[in-house]
Amino acid sequence: MGRFIHQPQRRIFLQHSLTLGGLALLSGCTVVDENSIENALMAISRFNDKVQALLFDPNRLAPTYPQSMITQPFPFNAFYGKNNIPEIEEEDFRLEVTGMVADKRSWTLKELRALPQVDQITRLICVEGWSAIGRWGGIQFSTFLRRIGADLTAKYVGFKCADEYYTSIDMPTALHPQTILTLTYNGEMLPPQYGFPLKLRMPTKLGYKNPKHIHAMFVTNVNPGGYWEDQGYNWFGGS
Repeated sequence: MGRFIHQPQRRIFLQHSLTLGGLALLSGCTVVDENSIENALMAISRFNDKVQALLFDPNRLAPTYPQSMITQPFPFNAFYGKNNIPEIEEEDFRLEVTGMVADKRSWTLKELRALPQVDQITRLICVEGWSAIGRWGGIQFSTFLRRIGADLTAKYVGFKCADEYYTSIDMPTALHPQTILTLTYNGEMLPPQYGFPLKLRMPTKLGYKNPKHIHAMFVTNVNPGGYWEDQGYNWFGGS
């Protein structure tokens, strides 16, 4: 992938911290090579994922906010500049659905907009340290999963995006009542800079877990990883 960043800032920070002594305590030896650091980082990341999953309450709601607290303007954030936002024609769009689902047909935007819609004003929290409040509307994702006959006992739901991004989430988060397949922002059609035509919005997850420009999703028992997760970020990514 041409825009792949070898080592995100979070991983560099963890690497430096471990090199100062934490890794030696964990491994009982001195840090001597990059592989030792990488293996220790991945072990810690997997441990963090397990702890976050155990602590996650599928019935606990994230805070919601009044219209007056919406961040103006809501910030654009991606691993590329605004000039590289993908251009997607509404008429040509199809959401591809595969994996452990009964109904594998593709969905047009018209069909998605015809499903029951919900609306929420929630805070997006970025791993880089900033946050912003926005109003998002769309389909409750649990409703959509049931509509397509997804196997709700499966472990993961993965997403592929038109901007070459990809990520995946755990099934309990997919079924959380505030996880929505977003079609609108602030009552209007979802703008390109916020993920047109389709974004997954999860106030229980950090920003990098909220994929934009989604064109395919699949249900699976094999962890599909993610763009940032495969570079060292925690996979669970809870906020």
